[in-house]
Amino acid sequence: MAETDHSFTEIATGAVVVAAAIGFFFYASGTGSVSQAGSYELQASFRSAEGISVGTEVRLGGVQIGTVTALELNPDTFLAETTFSVADAIILPDDSAIAVASEGLLGGSFVEVIPGGSPFNLEPGGEILDTQSSVSLITLLLRFVSGSDDG
Repeated sequence: MAETDHSFTEIATGAVVVAAAIGFFFYASGTGSVSQAGSYELQASFRSAEGISVGTEVRLGGVQIGTVTALELNPDTFLAETTFSVADAIILPDDSAIAVASEGLLGGSFVEVIPGGSPFNLEPGGEILDTQSSVSLITLLLRFVSGSDDG
């Protein structure tokens, strides 16, 4: 009887561990992104999209409002064309700007939306024209060390 109780305890513990692992998997795969069902897409072209990729957060005021859904190089303009989703509840003015920003010295990058003041709004599929590419920390350090002002 002691062996039966012992094996039942092992089976129950194993089942709990497997259920927790499955729960963590679904939680991890679902967090960090805004649902695609309640969102619309916009585009922007960057000189350099270093540090961002598909799945990178799009933030407004430090709050995630979407994710990068596509990133590819335009062979004609040599610009990184980015497509990103924005939650339906967020209506952006058509003169908004977008920048590749960093969370800190060792942190990751994200896409930051800076809203404009226009009375007209971006339509789904529209393009944000005012873009700012990522700033390379190495380039900044080299400029500082060399004392150069030009880029």
